[in-house]
Amino acid sequence: MPVLNRIADFQSDIIQWRRALHQIPELGFDCPKTSSFIATRLREFGVDELHQGIAQTGIVAIINGAQAGDTIGLRADFDGLAMEDRSGKPHASTHPGQMHGCGHDGHTAMLLGAARYLAETRSFSGRVALIFQPAEEGGGGAKVMCEEGIMDRFKIREVYGFHNVPGLEHSTIHTRPGPLLAAVDSFEINVTGRGGHGGMPHETKDPLVAACGIVQAIQTIVSRNLDPQRVMALSVTQVHTGSTSNVIPDTAFINGTIRTFDPEVKTMVQKRLAEVVEGQAVTYGCQAQLSYIEGYPATVNDPDQVDFAAQAAREVVGDDRVNLSCDKVSGSEDFSYMLQERPGAFLFLGTGEGPKLHHPEYDFDDTVSVIGASIFARLIERGLS
Repeated sequence: MPVLNRIADFQSDIIQWRRALHQIPELGFDCPKTSSFIATRLREFGVDELHQGIAQTGIVAIINGAQAGDTIGLRADFDGLAMEDRSGKPHASTHPGQMHGCGHDGHTAMLLGAARYLAETRSFSGRVALIFQPAEEGGGGAKVMCEEGIMDRFKIREVYGFHNVPGLEHSTIHTRPGPLLAAVDSFEINVTGRGGHGGMPHETKDPLVAACGIVQAIQTIVSRNLDPQRVMALSVTQVHTGSTSNVIPDTAFINGTIRTFDPEVKTMVQKRLAEVVEGQAVTYGCQAQLSYIEGYPATVNDPDQVDFAAQAAREVVGDDRVNLSCDKVSGSEDFSYMLQERPGAFLFLGTGEGPKLHHPEYDFDDTVSVIGASIFARLIERGLS
């Protein structure tokens, strides 16, 4: 496997950086230790520009190539999760209730490895913009960095990112043109009726019965309103009401999630959800208020950038280990905001068997770090040749 020799030379350093980051997971935008660690390494590598404080703790570093040219962005996220680290590793989290359970420490270490190599070699014409981003896990850090103008400020032409995936064959690359990850929205429904004695239901307007009707009717949106050739998921995940066996409550609460890949499907779901909720509430003599909460948009890869990224990946892992027709994934990723601003591609890097993402025993597989770093570097050397 032709990992870049110079990157292989300092694999032990990449592993050391990753494990140091794993010990200090931080949440959301509040990642001062992580940001400081990254900035210190970048200064040691001799980057040409270091811009800190973007989206509070985010960083953009610039490395100039041998000659002038365009700028390509490489992105790594670096926030952790609010969960306990039960990996039992010597480098386990030292922050109670916080853990790198999604491998963002590994993504950052891979980009640091590419940064060191690119700062040493500078075998490209143009600039690389190294984007280190906080708050991927629900905070929308990528959106904030874009809103603060990084794409225009640093004249980024295109942008690339990775995510590690346990369960996919080790050192394989998986992606697809077009939608890769879903837009993830949620909804809340507050049903209001008139409570009363459980033995005298005729004197009430039962919000529990209305809630049951709403939940059942919502399921028909997928089965009766969605073109069978398209894909989406709608799941009711919470219903809360009542306090005791002989009292019909005044209110009920319903919560759920919606995953779509197509803006037209998302628009249809919003419309039908509102119609179903209102109609079912009226049927049972109740009132219902729907709140539709938009989350991250779908992660949509540019076909040309997918082809280019695949060429760079094949140089590292081989032709037969790059899959450009992987299944869509119903999870979400705020890299989607960067892809709305610039063409680019998001890639999955297989890490083999082991605990899955967001599991308390998960730990990033350090053996793939040189692969990710090498592909990052090849994207620059080939894209800015």
